[in-house]
Amino acid sequence: MPKETFHSLKEEKKQRLVDAALQEFSARTFSQASLNQIIKNAGIPKGSFYQYFENKEELYLYLMEIASRMSKGLLEKTYEMNPDADSFEIILTSTALAFRQTNIDPRYTAMALLAVLDNSEFINEIRRRGASERKTIEMLERDKQRGLIKPDTDSELVANIISAFSLRELIRCGADIEKYLQNLGIAIKIIKEGVSL
Repeated sequence: MPKETFHSLKEEKKQRLVDAALQEFSARTFSQASLNQIIKNAGIPKGSFYQYFENKEELYLYLMEIASRMSKGLLEKTYEMNPDADSFEIILTSTALAFRQTNIDPRYTAMALLAVLDNSEFINEIRRRGASERKTIEMLERDKQRGLIKPDTDSELVANIISAFSLRELIRCGADIEKYLQNLGIAIKIIKEGVSL
């Protein structure tokens, strides 16, 4: 995570570094991304970067933390809209909100998509810790307890199927977000019908 010196920066300078990092990580996989290019685009000396972050990995994790806070807010908003919603409704609604009703920078989505193509140890470790899939698993387990889905449903497998389809379909549909959301809805309906009681 960022060092205290980063938090002490003026917002404009912090945002310049975040924008430069997003520009690089949304255009190249983590492994291919150049820290030198990020530093150059941010217009800061290389030595200054190391006063703010230990390395490229910490910077990447910081961007993931920003994205995670935004998506957590979407899940909370979805719960508020319908506290009785099942996991599948929450996934669809929060995904639609992310694309239609928020100001989430699309570079975060591009960054996530490129992570799928990266097989570095760093990215593999992030996948193993996967907060997004963990949240989906928790919601599915909650739905088991509520009697909404079959008790023998493998929640981890269902979460992996949704995640894999979602990323693949987003790549396939590209900028056509409406088509992506429509196809995701169809796929989730098929999965839901397979595990519902």
